[in-house]
Amino acid sequence: MGHLGWHIRFLLSAVVTLACEASEQQLIDVDYQYHRYDDMTTLLQNITNRFPELTKLYSIGLSVDRKELWVILLSSTPNERPLLKPNVKYIANMHGDESVGRELLLHLAAYLINNYNKDPYVRWLMDNTQIHLMPSMNPDGFEMAIEGLCSRSPGRNNAHGVDLNRNFPDYFEENLQKEEPETKAVKKWLNDIPFVLSANLHGGALVASYPFDNLPPSQKNKNAPTRYIKSFTPDDDVFHHLALLYSSQHTTMHQGKSCRSGIPDFSDGVTNGAEWYAVKGGMQDYNYVHAGCMEITVELSCCKYPIPSELPKFWEENRKALLDYLAAAHQGVRGLVMDSSNRTLPETRLKIKGRDMNFHTTKKGEYWRLLLPGNYTIEAYLKGFVITEVQFSVMSKKMTTLNLTMFTEEELQGIKTSTMFDSDTGTISELNFTTRIDLEKTTEKYNSDKTTISHVSGSARLTSYFEAMTDKGSPARHAQNDALEVTHGEGCTVHHGLFLPLVILICLVSVYIHI
Repeated sequence: MGHLGWHIRFLLSAVVTLACEASEQQLIDVDYQYHRYDDMTTLLQNITNRFPELTKLYSIGLSVDRKELWVILLSSTPNERPLLKPNVKYIANMHGDESVGRELLLHLAAYLINNYNKDPYVRWLMDNTQIHLMPSMNPDGFEMAIEGLCSRSPGRNNAHGVDLNRNFPDYFEENLQKEEPETKAVKKWLNDIPFVLSANLHGGALVASYPFDNLPPSQKNKNAPTRYIKSFTPDDDVFHHLALLYSSQHTTMHQGKSCRSGIPDFSDGVTNGAEWYAVKGGMQDYNYVHAGCMEITVELSCCKYPIPSELPKFWEENRKALLDYLAAAHQGVRGLVMDSSNRTLPETRLKIKGRDMNFHTTKKGEYWRLLLPGNYTIEAYLKGFVITEVQFSVMSKKMTTLNLTMFTEEELQGIKTSTMFDSDTGTISELNFTTRIDLEKTTEKYNSDKTTISHVSGSARLTSYFEAMTDKGSPARHAQNDALEVTHGEGCTVHHGLFLPLVILICLVSVYIHI
Protein backbone atom coordinates (compact mmCIF):
# COMPACT_ATOMS: atom_id res chain seq x y z
CA MET A 1 0.00 0.00 0.00
CA GLY A 2 2.92 2.31 0.83
CA HIS A 3 4.38 1.62 -2.59
CA LEU A 4 1.01 2.45 -4.20
CA GLY A 5 0.73 5.69 -2.20
CA TRP A 6 4.16 6.77 -3.44
CA HIS A 7 3.02 6.31 -7.05
CA ILE A 8 -0.18 8.26 -6.39
CA ARG A 9 1.77 11.15 -4.88
CA PHE A 10 4.15 11.12 -7.84
CA LEU A 11 1.31 11.23 -10.39
CA LEU A 12 -0.52 14.02 -8.53
CA SER A 13 2.70 16.02 -8.36
CA ALA A 14 3.16 15.56 -12.10
CA VAL A 15 -0.41 16.75 -12.71
CA VAL A 16 0.14 19.95 -10.71
CA THR A 17 3.54 20.59 -12.29
CA LEU A 18 2.12 20.15 -15.79
CA ALA A 19 -0.75 22.51 -15.00
CA CYS A 20 1.56 25.17 -13.60
CA GLU A 21 3.99 24.96 -16.51
CA ALA A 22 1.18 25.16 -19.05
CA SER A 23 -0.28 28.15 -17.20
CA GLU A 24 3.03 29.98 -17.14
CA GLN A 25 3.43 29.37 -20.87
CA GLN A 26 0.23 31.36 -21.42
CA LEU A 27 1.66 34.52 -19.88
CA ILE A 28 2.75 37.41 -22.09
CA ASP A 29 6.34 38.46 -21.58
CA VAL A 30 7.24 41.96 -22.81
CA ASP A 31 10.95 42.76 -22.85
CA TYR A 32 12.21 45.93 -21.22
CA GLN A 33 13.49 47.40 -24.45
CA TYR A 34 12.20 49.91 -26.99
CA HIS A 35 10.03 48.31 -29.63
CA ARG A 36 10.48 49.78 -33.09
CA TYR A 37 7.40 50.00 -35.29
CA ASP A 38 7.73 46.51 -36.82
CA ASP A 39 8.51 44.93 -33.43
CA MET A 40 5.56 46.70 -31.79
CA THR A 41 3.24 45.60 -34.58
CA THR A 42 4.35 41.98 -34.27
CA LEU A 43 3.94 42.04 -30.48
CA LEU A 44 0.42 43.49 -30.66
CA GLN A 45 -0.60 40.98 -33.32
CA ASN A 46 0.76 38.07 -31.28
CA ILE A 47 -1.11 39.24 -28.19
CA THR A 48 -4.44 39.53 -29.96
CA ASN A 49 -3.96 36.22 -31.79
CA ARG A 50 -3.32 34.44 -28.49
CA PHE A 51 -6.09 36.12 -26.53
CA PRO A 52 -8.98 36.90 -28.90
CA GLU A 53 -11.47 36.55 -26.04
CA LEU A 54 -9.88 39.52 -24.20
CA THR A 55 -8.34 41.68 -26.92
CA LYS A 56 -8.90 43.25 -30.30
CA LEU A 57 -6.33 45.05 -32.46
CA TYR A 58 -7.45 47.83 -34.77
CA SER A 59 -5.98 50.85 -36.53
CA ILE A 60 -7.51 54.33 -36.48
CA GLY A 61 -5.63 55.42 -39.60
CA LEU A 62 -2.19 56.00 -41.09
CA SER A 63 0.68 58.32 -40.24
CA VAL A 64 2.37 60.57 -42.80
CA ASP A 65 4.76 57.72 -43.66
CA ARG A 66 1.87 55.24 -43.93
CA LYS A 67 2.40 53.51 -40.61
CA GLU A 68 -0.68 52.11 -38.87
CA LEU A 69 -1.86 53.97 -35.77
CA TRP A 70 -2.47 50.84 -33.74
CA VAL A 71 -4.88 50.53 -30.82
CA ILE A 72 -5.30 47.42 -28.70
CA LEU A 73 -8.66 47.03 -26.97
CA LEU A 74 -8.70 45.06 -23.72
CA SER A 75 -12.02 43.90 -22.32
CA SER A 76 -14.04 40.81 -21.52
CA THR A 77 -16.25 41.96 -24.42
CA PRO A 78 -13.74 43.06 -27.09
CA ASN A 79 -16.04 42.51 -30.07
CA GLU A 80 -19.23 44.08 -28.76
CA ARG A 81 -19.69 46.80 -26.14
CA PRO A 82 -22.64 46.21 -23.78
CA LEU A 83 -24.93 49.16 -23.18
CA LEU A 84 -23.46 51.73 -20.73
CA LYS A 85 -20.07 50.00 -20.51
CA PRO A 86 -17.67 52.99 -20.67
CA ASN A 87 -14.76 53.43 -23.06
CA VAL A 88 -11.45 54.72 -21.64
CA LYS A 89 -8.14 55.26 -23.39
CA TYR A 90 -4.45 55.88 -22.94
CA ILE A 91 -2.47 57.53 -25.76
CA ALA A 92 1.34 57.61 -25.76
CA ASN A 93 4.23 58.80 -27.91
CA MET A 94 2.37 61.80 -29.37
CA HIS A 95 5.79 63.41 -29.37
CA GLY A 96 7.95 60.79 -31.00
CA ASP A 97 10.98 61.37 -28.78
CA GLU A 98 8.97 60.95 -25.57
CA SER A 99 9.23 57.20 -25.49
CA VAL A 100 8.52 55.91 -21.96
CA GLY A 101 4.73 55.90 -22.33
CA ARG A 102 4.99 53.81 -25.50
CA GLU A 103 6.61 50.97 -23.58
CA LEU A 104 4.44 51.38 -20.47
CA LEU A 105 1.29 50.77 -22.52
CA LEU A 106 2.74 47.55 -23.95
CA HIS A 107 3.51 46.39 -20.40
CA LEU A 108 0.06 47.48 -19.23
CA ALA A 109 -1.60 45.38 -21.94
CA ALA A 110 0.42 42.35 -20.87
CA TYR A 111 -0.31 42.98 -17.19
CA LEU A 112 -4.07 43.17 -17.70
CA ILE A 113 -4.15 39.93 -19.69
CA ASN A 114 -1.76 38.06 -17.39
CA ASN A 115 -3.77 39.03 -14.30
CA TYR A 116 -7.33 38.73 -15.59
CA ASN A 117 -7.72 35.35 -13.90
CA LYS A 118 -5.58 36.26 -10.88
CA ASP A 119 -6.45 39.72 -9.62
CA PRO A 120 -10.16 40.44 -8.92
CA TYR A 121 -9.58 44.17 -9.48
CA VAL A 122 -8.13 43.58 -12.96
CA ARG A 123 -11.03 41.26 -13.74
CA TRP A 124 -13.52 43.87 -12.53
CA LEU A 125 -11.86 46.52 -14.70
CA MET A 126 -11.99 44.45 -17.86
CA ASP A 127 -15.50 43.14 -17.17
CA ASN A 128 -16.84 46.66 -16.68
CA THR A 129 -14.64 48.83 -18.92
CA GLN A 130 -13.54 48.95 -22.56
CA ILE A 131 -9.82 49.84 -22.29
CA HIS A 132 -8.18 51.22 -25.46
CA LEU A 133 -4.38 51.59 -25.55
CA MET A 134 -2.57 53.48 -28.34
CA PRO A 135 1.16 52.93 -27.76
CA SER A 136 2.22 55.42 -30.45
CA MET A 137 0.33 58.31 -32.00
CA ASN A 138 3.51 59.42 -33.77
CA PRO A 139 5.31 56.30 -35.02
CA ASP A 140 7.19 58.30 -37.68
CA GLY A 141 8.68 60.63 -35.08
CA PHE A 142 9.75 57.72 -32.88
CA GLU A 143 11.76 56.21 -35.71
CA MET A 144 13.68 59.51 -36.02
CA ALA A 145 14.27 60.02 -32.28
CA ILE A 146 17.63 59.34 -30.62
CA GLU A 147 17.74 56.82 -27.78
CA GLY A 148 19.33 58.17 -24.61
CA LEU A 149 18.79 61.84 -25.52
CA CYS A 150 16.97 63.54 -22.66
CA SER A 151 16.34 66.91 -24.30
CA ARG A 152 14.13 67.62 -27.30
CA SER A 153 15.18 65.80 -30.48
CA PRO A 154 14.05 65.86 -34.15
CA GLY A 155 11.62 63.01 -33.49
CA ARG A 156 9.32 65.22 -31.42
CA ASN A 157 7.28 66.23 -34.48
CA ASN A 158 5.67 64.06 -37.12
CA ALA A 159 7.17 63.40 -40.57
CA HIS A 160 5.90 66.80 -41.77
CA GLY A 161 7.73 68.52 -38.93
CA VAL A 162 4.47 69.43 -37.13
CA ASP A 163 3.95 69.29 -33.36
CA LEU A 164 0.79 67.18 -33.06
CA ASN A 165 -0.02 68.67 -29.65
CA ARG A 166 -0.46 72.08 -31.31
CA ASN A 167 -2.50 70.77 -34.24
CA PHE A 168 -6.06 70.42 -32.90
CA PRO A 169 -8.89 72.98 -33.13
CA ASP A 170 -8.63 75.34 -30.16
CA TYR A 171 -11.38 76.46 -27.79
CA PHE A 172 -10.14 80.02 -27.32
CA GLU A 173 -8.68 81.04 -30.67
CA GLU A 174 -8.57 79.92 -34.29
CA ASN A 175 -5.85 77.42 -35.11
CA LEU A 176 -4.67 78.10 -38.66
CA GLN A 177 -2.41 75.03 -38.86
CA LYS A 178 -3.31 72.45 -41.48
CA GLU A 179 -4.50 69.30 -39.74
CA GLU A 180 -2.09 66.39 -40.02
CA PRO A 181 -3.13 62.79 -40.86
CA GLU A 182 -2.54 61.70 -37.26
CA THR A 183 -4.72 64.53 -35.94
CA LYS A 184 -7.52 63.76 -38.38
CA ALA A 185 -7.38 60.08 -37.39
CA VAL A 186 -7.70 60.88 -33.68
CA LYS A 187 -10.60 63.27 -34.32
CA LYS A 188 -12.48 60.60 -36.26
CA TRP A 189 -11.69 58.07 -33.51
CA LEU A 190 -13.22 60.37 -30.90
CA ASN A 191 -16.28 60.82 -33.10
CA ASP A 192 -16.69 57.06 -33.62
CA ILE A 193 -16.18 55.90 -30.01
CA PRO A 194 -17.76 57.69 -27.02
CA PHE A 195 -14.76 57.93 -24.71
CA VAL A 196 -15.42 58.94 -21.11
CA LEU A 197 -11.90 59.17 -19.68
CA SER A 198 -8.40 59.49 -21.13
CA ALA A 199 -4.77 60.25 -20.36
CA ASN A 200 -2.09 61.38 -22.80
CA LEU A 201 1.38 60.11 -21.80
CA HIS A 202 4.32 62.44 -22.41
CA GLY A 203 7.88 62.90 -21.11
CA GLY A 204 10.30 65.62 -20.13
CA ALA A 205 8.79 66.42 -16.73
CA LEU A 206 7.14 64.64 -13.80
CA VAL A 207 3.63 66.02 -13.34
CA ALA A 208 -0.04 65.43 -14.18
CA SER A 209 -1.48 68.36 -16.13
CA TYR A 210 -5.15 69.10 -16.76
CA PRO A 211 -7.27 71.49 -18.94
CA PHE A 212 -7.50 74.14 -19.98
CA ASP A 213 -4.14 74.24 -21.74
CA ASN A 214 -4.90 77.57 -23.37
CA LEU A 215 -6.11 80.99 -22.20
CA PRO A 216 -8.43 83.63 -23.63
CA PRO A 217 -6.31 85.95 -25.84
CA SER A 218 -7.06 88.85 -23.52
CA GLN A 219 -5.08 87.16 -20.75
CA LYS A 220 -2.00 86.40 -22.82
CA ASN A 221 1.22 88.37 -22.74
CA LYS A 222 1.95 89.20 -26.36
CA ASN A 223 5.62 89.89 -25.72
CA ALA A 224 6.59 86.78 -23.74
CA PRO A 225 5.49 83.17 -23.09
CA THR A 226 2.45 83.13 -20.85
CA ARG A 227 2.94 81.31 -17.56
CA TYR A 228 1.38 81.02 -14.12
CA ILE A 229 -2.18 82.05 -15.13
CA LYS A 230 -4.68 79.30 -14.40
CA SER A 231 -7.35 78.62 -17.03
CA PHE A 232 -10.40 77.11 -15.33
CA THR A 233 -12.77 74.64 -17.00
CA PRO A 234 -16.34 74.33 -15.70
CA ASP A 235 -15.24 70.91 -14.37
CA ASP A 236 -12.07 72.12 -12.67
CA ASP A 237 -12.80 70.10 -9.52
CA VAL A 238 -13.08 66.86 -11.49
CA PHE A 239 -9.94 67.50 -13.55
CA HIS A 240 -7.90 68.39 -10.46
CA HIS A 241 -9.16 65.19 -8.83
CA LEU A 242 -8.17 63.08 -11.85
CA ALA A 243 -4.68 64.58 -12.00
CA LEU A 244 -4.26 64.12 -8.25
CA LEU A 245 -5.48 60.53 -8.51
CA TYR A 246 -2.67 59.68 -10.91
CA SER A 247 -0.03 61.70 -9.09
CA SER A 248 -0.89 60.29 -5.66
CA GLN A 249 -0.61 56.68 -6.87
CA HIS A 250 2.75 57.32 -8.57
CA THR A 251 5.69 56.52 -6.32
CA THR A 252 7.34 59.97 -6.63
CA MET A 253 5.21 62.30 -8.77
CA HIS A 254 3.15 63.43 -5.77
CA GLN A 255 6.30 65.00 -4.28
CA GLY A 256 6.01 67.69 -6.97
CA LYS A 257 9.71 68.13 -7.67
CA SER A 258 10.54 70.03 -10.84
CA CYS A 259 13.00 68.43 -13.26
CA ARG A 260 14.79 71.67 -14.14
CA SER A 261 16.04 74.66 -12.23
CA GLY A 262 14.09 77.84 -12.72
CA ILE A 263 10.78 75.98 -12.93
CA PRO A 264 8.76 76.04 -9.69
CA ASP A 265 7.78 72.77 -8.03
CA PHE A 266 4.29 71.40 -8.70
CA SER A 267 2.03 71.24 -5.64
CA ASP A 268 1.17 67.54 -5.10
CA GLY A 269 2.61 66.80 -8.54
CA VAL A 270 -0.29 68.35 -10.49
CA THR A 271 -0.78 71.54 -12.49
CA ASN A 272 -3.33 73.29 -14.62
CA GLY A 273 -2.00 73.25 -18.19
CA ALA A 274 -2.11 76.99 -18.84
CA GLU A 275 -0.77 77.72 -15.37
CA TRP A 276 2.36 75.79 -16.36
CA TYR A 277 2.54 77.32 -19.86
CA ALA A 278 -0.18 78.13 -22.39
CA VAL A 279 -0.61 75.88 -25.43
CA LYS A 280 -2.82 76.51 -28.46
CA GLY A 281 -4.20 73.47 -30.28
CA GLY A 282 -3.64 70.92 -27.51
CA MET A 283 -5.30 67.52 -27.58
CA GLN A 284 -6.61 67.40 -24.01
CA ASP A 285 -8.66 70.58 -24.48
CA TYR A 286 -10.08 69.17 -27.73
CA ASN A 287 -11.11 65.94 -25.99
CA TYR A 288 -13.02 67.86 -23.34
CA VAL A 289 -14.70 70.50 -25.50
CA HIS A 290 -15.49 68.57 -28.67
CA ALA A 291 -15.75 64.93 -27.55
CA GLY A 292 -17.04 65.17 -23.98
CA CYS A 293 -14.04 63.10 -22.85
CA MET A 294 -12.10 64.13 -19.77
CA GLU A 295 -8.40 63.82 -20.61
CA ILE A 296 -5.32 64.77 -18.62
CA THR A 297 -1.68 64.86 -19.74
CA VAL A 298 0.82 62.85 -17.70
CA GLU A 299 4.52 63.71 -17.93
CA LEU A 300 6.27 60.47 -16.98
CA SER A 301 10.00 61.18 -16.87
CA CYS A 302 12.48 64.03 -16.66
CA CYS A 303 14.41 62.44 -19.52
CA LYS A 304 12.43 62.25 -22.76
CA TYR A 305 14.13 59.15 -24.16
CA PRO A 306 15.96 57.36 -21.30
CA ILE A 307 18.13 54.31 -21.83
CA PRO A 308 16.27 50.94 -21.84
CA SER A 309 17.76 49.79 -18.53
CA GLU A 310 15.59 52.40 -16.77
CA LEU A 311 12.31 51.04 -18.15
CA PRO A 312 11.69 48.56 -15.27
CA LYS A 313 11.90 51.49 -12.83
CA PHE A 314 9.37 53.53 -14.81
CA TRP A 315 6.97 50.59 -14.96
CA GLU A 316 7.09 50.10 -11.19
CA GLU A 317 6.66 53.84 -10.59
CA ASN A 318 3.57 54.04 -12.81
CA ARG A 319 1.93 50.60 -12.60
CA LYS A 320 -0.49 51.36 -9.75
CA ALA A 321 -1.33 54.81 -11.07
CA LEU A 322 -2.11 53.44 -14.55
CA LEU A 323 -4.42 50.79 -13.08
CA ASP A 324 -6.20 52.97 -10.52
CA TYR A 325 -6.80 55.84 -12.96
CA LEU A 326 -8.89 53.59 -15.20
CA ALA A 327 -11.44 53.04 -12.42
CA ALA A 328 -12.24 56.78 -12.35
CA ALA A 329 -14.56 56.14 -15.31
CA HIS A 330 -16.97 54.64 -12.75
CA GLN A 331 -17.53 57.76 -10.63
CA GLY A 332 -20.35 60.13 -11.61
CA VAL A 333 -23.59 59.72 -13.53
CA ARG A 334 -24.62 57.68 -16.54
CA GLY A 335 -27.84 56.66 -18.23
CA LEU A 336 -30.07 56.62 -21.28
CA VAL A 337 -32.15 59.43 -22.75
CA MET A 338 -35.46 58.20 -24.17
CA ASP A 339 -38.76 59.47 -25.46
CA SER A 340 -42.13 58.55 -23.96
CA SER A 341 -42.17 55.32 -26.01
CA ASN A 342 -38.81 54.23 -24.56
CA ARG A 343 -36.98 54.87 -27.82
CA THR A 344 -33.45 56.14 -27.19
CA LEU A 345 -32.57 59.64 -28.37
CA PRO A 346 -29.11 59.99 -29.97
CA GLU A 347 -27.31 63.34 -30.08
CA THR A 348 -29.28 64.84 -27.22
CA ARG A 349 -27.40 67.82 -25.81
CA LEU A 350 -26.76 67.55 -22.08
CA LYS A 351 -25.30 69.83 -19.45
CA ILE A 352 -24.77 69.74 -15.70
CA LYS A 353 -26.41 72.88 -14.35
CA GLY A 354 -23.82 75.42 -13.27
CA ARG A 355 -21.16 73.79 -15.48
CA ASP A 356 -21.28 75.53 -18.82
CA MET A 357 -19.95 72.72 -21.03
CA ASN A 358 -22.18 70.58 -23.24
CA PHE A 359 -21.88 66.86 -23.91
CA HIS A 360 -24.08 64.57 -26.01
CA THR A 361 -25.70 61.16 -25.98
CA THR A 362 -24.22 58.40 -28.14
CA LYS A 363 -25.82 56.72 -31.14
CA LYS A 364 -27.40 54.36 -28.60
CA GLY A 365 -28.78 57.21 -26.51
CA GLU A 366 -26.23 56.71 -23.71
CA TYR A 367 -24.39 59.35 -21.73
CA TRP A 368 -21.75 59.51 -19.02
CA ARG A 369 -20.37 62.39 -16.97
CA LEU A 370 -17.60 62.13 -14.41
CA LEU A 371 -18.50 63.99 -11.21
CA LEU A 372 -17.34 64.14 -7.61
CA PRO A 373 -19.74 63.31 -4.74
CA GLY A 374 -22.50 65.88 -4.41
CA ASN A 375 -25.94 66.99 -5.58
CA TYR A 376 -26.46 68.05 -9.18
CA THR A 377 -29.06 68.93 -11.79
CA ILE A 378 -28.79 67.61 -15.32
CA GLU A 379 -30.38 69.41 -18.26
CA ALA A 380 -31.36 67.75 -21.56
CA TYR A 381 -32.07 69.61 -24.83
CA LEU A 382 -33.34 68.17 -28.12
CA LYS A 383 -35.28 69.84 -30.92
CA GLY A 384 -38.98 68.99 -30.72
CA PHE A 385 -38.86 68.14 -27.00
CA VAL A 386 -39.42 70.13 -23.84
CA ILE A 387 -36.22 70.94 -21.92
CA THR A 388 -35.79 68.36 -19.15
CA GLU A 389 -34.18 69.07 -15.77
CA VAL A 390 -33.62 66.36 -13.14
CA GLN A 391 -31.86 66.51 -9.77
CA PHE A 392 -29.65 63.62 -8.66
CA SER A 393 -26.90 62.71 -6.23
CA VAL A 394 -23.47 61.16 -6.73
CA MET A 395 -21.89 59.13 -3.92
CA SER A 396 -18.21 58.43 -3.36
CA LYS A 397 -16.70 55.79 -5.66
CA LYS A 398 -20.08 55.00 -7.20
CA MET A 399 -21.86 55.56 -10.47
CA THR A 400 -25.41 56.88 -10.35
CA THR A 401 -27.59 55.51 -13.14
CA LEU A 402 -30.15 58.10 -14.23
CA ASN A 403 -32.40 57.45 -17.23
CA LEU A 404 -34.10 60.55 -18.64
CA THR A 405 -37.46 60.60 -20.43
CA MET A 406 -38.13 63.56 -22.71
CA PHE A 407 -41.61 64.70 -23.76
CA THR A 408 -43.02 66.81 -26.52
CA GLU A 409 -45.28 69.76 -25.71
CA GLU A 410 -48.30 67.71 -26.76
CA GLU A 411 -47.38 64.80 -24.49
CA LEU A 412 -46.61 66.86 -21.47
CA GLN A 413 -50.16 67.90 -20.56
CA GLY A 414 -49.11 69.09 -17.12
CA ILE A 415 -47.33 65.87 -16.07
CA LYS A 416 -43.57 66.16 -16.40
CA THR A 417 -41.62 63.17 -15.12
CA SER A 418 -38.28 61.43 -15.50
CA THR A 419 -37.23 57.94 -14.40
CA MET A 420 -34.35 57.77 -11.94
CA PHE A 421 -32.32 54.97 -10.38
CA ASP A 422 -30.23 55.95 -7.35
CA SER A 423 -27.31 53.49 -7.07
CA ASP A 424 -26.69 54.44 -3.43
CA THR A 425 -30.19 53.90 -2.01
CA GLY A 426 -31.34 51.43 -4.66
CA THR A 427 -34.42 53.57 -5.25
CA ILE A 428 -36.22 53.67 -8.58
CA SER A 429 -38.54 56.66 -8.70
CA GLU A 430 -40.25 59.13 -10.95
CA LEU A 431 -39.23 62.73 -10.48
CA ASN A 432 -41.87 65.40 -10.88
CA PHE A 433 -40.41 68.75 -11.83
CA THR A 434 -41.61 70.11 -8.49
CA THR A 435 -42.09 67.01 -6.33
CA ARG A 436 -40.52 63.58 -6.03
CA ILE A 437 -42.78 60.51 -6.04
CA ASP A 438 -41.15 57.48 -4.38
CA LEU A 439 -41.90 54.16 -6.03
CA GLU A 440 -41.16 50.56 -5.12
CA LYS A 441 -37.64 50.14 -3.77
CA THR A 442 -35.30 47.66 -5.41
CA THR A 443 -31.64 46.91 -5.28
CA GLU A 444 -29.15 45.76 -7.88
CA LYS A 445 -27.32 42.62 -6.81
CA TYR A 446 -23.88 42.08 -8.31
CA ASN A 447 -22.89 38.44 -8.72
CA SER A 448 -19.10 38.37 -9.06
CA ASP A 449 -19.08 34.66 -9.89
CA LYS A 450 -21.23 35.09 -12.98
CA THR A 451 -20.55 38.80 -13.59
CA THR A 452 -24.27 39.54 -13.80
CA ILE A 453 -26.59 42.10 -12.28
CA SER A 454 -30.09 41.07 -11.25
CA HIS A 455 -32.96 42.97 -9.66
CA VAL A 456 -34.28 41.70 -6.31
CA SER A 457 -37.12 43.18 -4.32
CA GLY A 458 -36.58 44.80 -0.94
CA SER A 459 -35.11 47.94 0.52
CA ALA A 460 -31.50 46.83 1.07
CA ARG A 461 -28.73 49.24 0.05
CA LEU A 462 -26.59 48.47 -2.98
CA THR A 463 -23.28 46.84 -2.10
CA SER A 464 -20.60 48.49 -4.24
CA TYR A 465 -18.22 45.97 -5.79
CA PHE A 466 -16.21 48.92 -7.15
CA GLU A 467 -15.62 50.26 -3.64
CA ALA A 468 -14.46 46.91 -2.35
CA MET A 469 -12.01 46.55 -5.21
CA THR A 470 -10.43 49.99 -4.86
CA ASP A 471 -10.12 50.22 -1.11
CA LYS A 472 -6.44 50.54 -0.14
CA GLY A 473 -5.32 47.37 1.58
CA SER A 474 -8.69 45.72 0.94
CA PRO A 475 -8.52 41.92 1.08
CA ALA A 476 -10.87 41.86 -1.90
CA ARG A 477 -8.18 43.17 -4.21
CA HIS A 478 -5.64 40.54 -3.24
CA ALA A 479 -7.82 37.59 -2.28
CA GLN A 480 -7.87 34.47 -4.41
CA ASN A 481 -11.23 34.19 -6.12
CA ASP A 482 -12.37 30.57 -6.31
CA ALA A 483 -14.70 31.40 -9.17
CA LEU A 484 -11.81 32.72 -11.24
CA GLU A 485 -8.87 30.45 -10.46
CA VAL A 486 -7.41 27.44 -8.70
CA THR A 487 -4.06 28.08 -7.08
CA HIS A 488 -1.25 25.71 -6.15
CA GLY A 489 2.02 26.91 -4.70
CA GLU A 490 3.36 30.44 -5.03
CA GLY A 491 2.29 32.38 -8.10
CA CYS A 492 0.99 29.38 -10.03
CA THR A 493 -2.51 29.74 -11.46
CA VAL A 494 -4.43 26.98 -13.22
CA HIS A 495 -6.53 28.52 -16.03
CA HIS A 496 -9.84 27.25 -17.34
CA GLY A 497 -8.18 26.15 -20.58
CA LEU A 498 -6.34 23.42 -18.64
CA PHE A 499 -9.51 21.88 -17.22
CA LEU A 500 -9.90 19.05 -19.73
CA PRO A 501 -6.25 17.84 -19.58
CA LEU A 502 -6.42 17.87 -15.79
CA VAL A 503 -9.62 15.82 -15.78
CA ILE A 504 -7.99 13.23 -18.05
CA LEU A 505 -4.89 12.94 -15.85
CA ILE A 506 -6.97 12.71 -12.66
CA CYS A 507 -9.07 9.96 -14.27
CA LEU A 508 -5.87 8.06 -15.09
CA VAL A 509 -4.81 8.36 -11.45
CA SER A 510 -8.22 7.07 -10.36
CA VAL A 511 -7.95 4.07 -12.70
CA TYR A 512 -4.45 3.34 -11.39
CA ILE A 513 -5.70 3.41 -7.79
CA HIS A 514 -8.60 1.11 -8.66
CA ILE A 515 -6.24 -1.39 -10.27
